[in-house]
Amino acid sequence: MQKVGEGMKYHRHLGVYGICCQDNQLLVVHKTDGPYRNRFDLPGGTIERDESIIQAIYREFQEETGFVINVNHNIGVSEFIVPYSLRDCSHIQHIAILLEVSLEGSCESILISDDTAGWSWINVDEIGEDNSSPLVQAAKAYLETDHLEWISVTYDNWKVAE
Repeated sequence: MQKVGEGMKYHRHLGVYGICCQDNQLLVVHKTDGPYRNRFDLPGGTIERDESIIQAIYREFQEETGFVINVNHNIGVSEFIVPYSLRDCSHIQHIAILLEVSLEGSCESILISDDTAGWSWINVDEIGEDNSSPLVQAAKAYLETDHLEWISVTYDNWKVAE
Protein backbone atom coordinates (compact mmCIF):
# COMPACT_ATOMS: atom_id res chain seq x y z
CA MET A 1 0.00 0.00 0.00
CA GLN A 2 1.33 3.43 -0.93
CA LYS A 3 1.65 6.26 1.52
CA VAL A 4 -1.09 8.83 1.04
CA GLY A 5 -0.09 11.16 -1.76
CA GLU A 6 2.91 9.10 -2.92
CA GLY A 7 2.60 8.90 -6.70
CA MET A 8 -1.05 9.91 -6.60
CA LYS A 9 -2.82 13.03 -7.74
CA TYR A 10 -6.26 13.45 -6.18
CA HIS A 11 -9.48 14.90 -7.43
CA ARG A 12 -11.21 15.88 -4.18
CA HIS A 13 -14.96 15.44 -3.90
CA LEU A 14 -16.87 16.57 -0.81
CA GLY A 15 -20.45 15.48 -0.36
CA VAL A 16 -23.20 14.76 2.15
CA TYR A 17 -24.97 11.37 2.19
CA GLY A 18 -27.90 9.86 4.04
CA ILE A 19 -28.10 6.46 5.70
CA CYS A 20 -31.74 5.38 5.78
CA CYS A 21 -32.50 1.88 7.05
CA GLN A 22 -35.82 0.15 7.69
CA ASP A 23 -36.24 -3.51 8.68
CA ASN A 24 -32.60 -4.36 7.82
CA GLN A 25 -33.06 -2.78 4.38
CA LEU A 26 -30.81 0.14 3.31
CA LEU A 27 -32.10 2.75 0.85
CA VAL A 28 -29.62 2.96 -2.04
CA VAL A 29 -29.37 4.57 -5.46
CA HIS A 30 -28.11 2.90 -8.64
CA LYS A 31 -25.03 4.77 -9.92
CA THR A 32 -24.67 5.27 -13.67
CA ASP A 33 -21.45 7.31 -13.72
CA GLY A 34 -18.14 7.80 -11.93
CA PRO A 35 -16.03 5.35 -9.93
CA TYR A 36 -19.12 3.74 -8.36
CA ARG A 37 -20.90 3.14 -11.69
CA ASN A 38 -23.04 -0.01 -11.73
CA ARG A 39 -22.94 -0.27 -7.94
CA PHE A 40 -25.27 0.73 -5.13
CA ASP A 41 -24.48 4.09 -3.52
CA LEU A 42 -25.98 6.21 -0.77
CA PRO A 43 -28.35 8.99 -1.75
CA GLY A 44 -26.54 12.31 -1.53
CA GLY A 45 -23.88 14.35 -3.25
CA THR A 46 -22.17 17.68 -3.66
CA ILE A 47 -22.94 20.61 -1.42
CA GLU A 48 -23.64 23.44 -3.85
CA ARG A 49 -22.42 26.99 -3.52
CA ASP A 50 -24.44 29.00 -0.97
CA GLU A 51 -26.07 25.82 0.36
CA SER A 52 -25.81 24.37 3.86
CA ILE A 53 -25.09 20.71 4.57
CA ILE A 54 -28.72 20.22 5.67
CA GLN A 55 -30.11 21.96 2.57
CA ALA A 56 -27.88 19.76 0.41
CA ILE A 57 -29.03 16.46 1.93
CA TYR A 58 -32.70 17.44 1.59
CA ARG A 59 -32.17 18.48 -2.05
CA GLU A 60 -30.06 15.44 -2.97
CA PHE A 61 -32.54 12.99 -1.43
CA GLN A 62 -35.38 14.67 -3.29
CA GLU A 63 -33.48 14.60 -6.59
CA GLU A 64 -32.24 11.01 -6.31
CA THR A 65 -35.12 9.25 -4.57
CA GLY A 66 -38.10 11.60 -4.56
CA PHE A 67 -38.40 11.18 -0.78
CA VAL A 68 -38.72 13.94 1.78
CA ILE A 69 -36.55 13.12 4.78
CA ASN A 70 -35.87 14.04 8.39
CA VAL A 71 -32.25 14.28 9.52
CA ASN A 72 -31.91 12.28 12.75
CA HIS A 73 -28.26 12.90 13.56
CA ASN A 74 -24.73 13.37 12.31
CA ILE A 75 -22.89 10.06 12.07
CA GLY A 76 -19.47 11.43 11.10
CA VAL A 77 -17.07 11.99 8.25
CA SER A 78 -15.15 9.38 6.26
CA GLU A 79 -12.66 9.56 3.43
CA PHE A 80 -12.48 7.02 0.61
CA ILE A 81 -9.64 7.03 -1.91
CA VAL A 82 -10.18 5.04 -5.11
CA PRO A 83 -8.19 4.82 -8.33
CA TYR A 84 -10.12 6.68 -11.02
CA SER A 85 -8.84 8.86 -13.84
CA LEU A 86 -10.58 12.20 -13.92
CA ARG A 87 -9.11 15.22 -15.64
CA ASP A 88 -5.39 14.99 -14.84
CA CYS A 89 -5.85 13.05 -11.58
CA SER A 90 -5.21 9.38 -10.81
CA HIS A 91 -7.53 9.02 -7.79
CA ILE A 92 -10.75 10.31 -6.31
CA GLN A 93 -10.49 11.47 -2.72
CA HIS A 94 -14.12 11.19 -1.67
CA ILE A 95 -14.85 12.97 1.60
CA ALA A 96 -18.31 11.98 2.83
CA ILE A 97 -20.35 13.62 5.55
CA LEU A 98 -22.70 10.85 6.73
CA LEU A 99 -26.07 11.59 8.30
CA GLU A 100 -28.68 9.19 9.63
CA VAL A 101 -32.03 10.06 8.06
CA SER A 102 -35.58 8.77 8.12
CA LEU A 103 -38.36 9.10 5.58
CA GLU A 104 -40.97 11.75 6.30
CA GLY A 105 -43.52 10.44 3.83
CA SER A 106 -44.05 8.74 0.53
CA CYS A 107 -42.17 9.44 -2.69
CA GLU A 108 -43.30 12.89 -3.82
CA SER A 109 -41.42 13.92 -6.96
CA ILE A 110 -39.93 12.93 -10.28
CA LEU A 111 -36.27 11.95 -10.12
CA ILE A 112 -33.92 14.52 -11.67
CA SER A 113 -30.48 13.02 -10.98
CA ASP A 114 -28.02 12.85 -13.85
CA ASP A 115 -25.80 10.10 -12.41
CA THR A 116 -28.29 7.67 -10.85
CA ALA A 117 -30.94 5.40 -12.33
CA GLY A 118 -33.46 5.11 -9.56
CA TRP A 119 -33.39 3.75 -6.05
CA SER A 120 -34.20 0.56 -4.17
CA TRP A 121 -34.02 -1.12 -0.79
CA ILE A 122 -31.23 -3.69 -0.38
CA ASN A 123 -30.88 -6.14 2.47
CA VAL A 124 -27.86 -5.14 4.57
CA ASP A 125 -26.60 -8.75 4.43
CA GLU A 126 -26.31 -8.51 0.62
CA ILE A 127 -23.92 -5.53 0.64
CA GLY A 128 -20.37 -6.22 -0.54
CA GLU A 129 -17.49 -4.67 -2.48
CA ASP A 130 -18.66 -6.32 -5.71
CA ASN A 131 -22.04 -4.54 -5.70
CA SER A 132 -21.65 -1.44 -3.50
CA SER A 133 -19.69 1.79 -3.18
CA PRO A 134 -17.35 2.32 -0.22
CA LEU A 135 -20.02 4.60 1.27
CA VAL A 136 -22.60 1.78 1.29
CA GLN A 137 -20.02 -0.58 2.80
CA ALA A 138 -19.31 1.98 5.55
CA ALA A 139 -23.08 2.33 6.10
CA LYS A 140 -23.34 -1.44 6.54
CA ALA A 141 -20.52 -1.40 9.13
CA TYR A 142 -22.22 1.49 10.93
CA LEU A 143 -25.59 -0.30 10.98
CA GLU A 144 -23.96 -3.46 12.36
CA THR A 145 -21.98 -1.70 15.11
CA ASP A 146 -23.81 1.62 15.68
CA HIS A 147 -20.39 3.25 15.30
CA LEU A 148 -18.54 4.82 12.35
CA GLU A 149 -15.05 3.38 12.36
CA TRP A 150 -14.11 4.08 8.75
CA ILE A 151 -12.12 7.30 8.97
CA SER A 152 -9.90 6.88 5.90
CA VAL A 153 -9.88 3.91 3.56
CA THR A 154 -7.76 3.53 0.43
CA TYR A 155 -8.90 1.01 -2.19
CA ASP A 156 -5.68 0.18 -4.06
CA ASN A 157 -7.36 -2.28 -6.44
CA TRP A 158 -10.73 -0.60 -6.99
CA LYS A 159 -12.27 -1.42 -10.38
CA VAL A 160 -15.17 0.40 -11.98
CA ALA A 161 -17.91 -2.21 -12.52
CA GLU A 162 -18.80 -2.76 -16.16
